[in-house]
Amino acid sequence: MRISTRGRYGLRAMVELALHFGQGPIPLKNIAARQEISDHYLEQLMGSLRKAGLIKSVRGAQGGYELAKAPPQISTGEIIRVLEGPISPVECLDEPGQPSCEKADHCPTRLLWERMHQRMNEVLDTTTLDDLRAEAQRLATSPEF
Repeated sequence: MRISTRGRYGLRAMVELALHFGQGPIPLKNIAARQEISDHYLEQLMGSLRKAGLIKSVRGAQGGYELAKAPPQISTGEIIRVLEGPISPVECLDEPGQPSCEKADHCPTRLLWERMHQRMNEVLDTTTLDDLRAEAQRLATSPEF
């Protein structure tokens, strides 16, 4: 599975919001500038994240976007699923309990795909925005080589 720009940019925007959690709404233009994402594209991503309840928007002169929950309460898996859809290495695992392949019961590679699926979901579901926020802060303070 390859994460598209939609997932990568959306996750970067969410990390930006996590870095400023508790400081009030951040204007879209500020997020876009800091993350080098077009305003228009970012607005589409934020719409999806808002509809999913991961962020909230505030209108007005002091408006912008902020996380709907604290960074430790939002997993990267939630974000990626909103922006990308099911997290699966092959289509036959997209719908749990509903194999889309007539050979599923006799497929010699199915166990491999299931293990990959399980591990990908495990990593994404146990990594929170707080983990990425901490990594961003560490990188910002580490000396460059």
